[in-house]
Amino acid sequence: MSTKESTYIASARRVISIEACAISALGDRLDERFNAACEMLLHCTGKVVVCGMGKSGHVGHKIAATLASTGTPAFFMHPGEANHGDLGMLSPNDVLLAISNSGETGELLNLLPVVKRLNVPVIAMTNSAGSSLGQHADIVLDISVEQEACSLGLAPTSSTTATLVMGDALAVALLDKKGFTSDDFALSHPGGSLGRKLLLKVRDIMLSGSDVPLVHQDTPVAEALLEISRKGLGMTGVTDDNGQLLGIFTDGDLRRILDARIDIHAARTRDVMTQGGKTSQADDLAVEALNLMERHKISALMVVDHDQRPVGAFNMHMLLKAGVL
Repeated sequence: MSTKESTYIASARRVISIEACAISALGDRLDERFNAACEMLLHCTGKVVVCGMGKSGHVGHKIAATLASTGTPAFFMHPGEANHGDLGMLSPNDVLLAISNSGETGELLNLLPVVKRLNVPVIAMTNSAGSSLGQHADIVLDISVEQEACSLGLAPTSSTTATLVMGDALAVALLDKKGFTSDDFALSHPGGSLGRKLLLKVRDIMLSGSDVPLVHQDTPVAEALLEISRKGLGMTGVTDDNGQLLGIFTDGDLRRILDARIDIHAARTRDVMTQGGKTSQADDLAVEALNLMERHKISALMVVDHDQRPVGAFNMHMLLKAGVL
């Protein structure tokens, strides 16, 4: 490693260490004010309006997005634009989450008279409860840091990290209190792989109808092998006289009977199949089916109705193609 590379890494490690210490100190300072802020946000009947200037504004955008995606309606309002008309976004049922490290940001302070006139409560995230913002806020969350990670002590680094972490802490504390579930999360994340994982159901990916590999229990093993080959899932379901699933016959079962020198033309599928086996239902989430398959180290599943009659089948490759894996 060159001297120059070593210098870069040393600098990076110093930054990470300083910011880690800032976050640790932030956790140690949490008190009843944090509880009060959570209660205020929990009982807000309007929206959480996040407001901040400069770097605080960039962090505020992310905090608003995290709150919104975890069950607390929120949006970001730029204080500069708010001073020129966007303050109309604010309604009496809202809560203002105002972010300013110094607590003296002019564009933010200019909004407070109108905010107070609307009787909108203010939660301030600042490094000083005695600042102008702190004195006008209903609740102050302390985001102060001992030092910025910038070697000049000027660029917002540790302070913006602490602010972001405090915002995440609020969002997750509210999520936990509300009992927000993965299904709730999916409703606000329908796009991309995350949405597919959380919203896609087994019925959306499974084979159905004549594409489902099925044989009767009295079917000769040789014919069951043809069904496996035709349907391409590496297995077939085995049913009784009432059409209910008794078990499955797989490639693995075939290897075992060949090792035992069983005549595949004389043997019946019921004699060599895997009894019972794991199944899924059409309304199960595809990600739940994936977890089941990974836990039991299986590559394909039969899908049954409430009467244990096969209605579909799928394998790991189909989950991969659908973007669930």
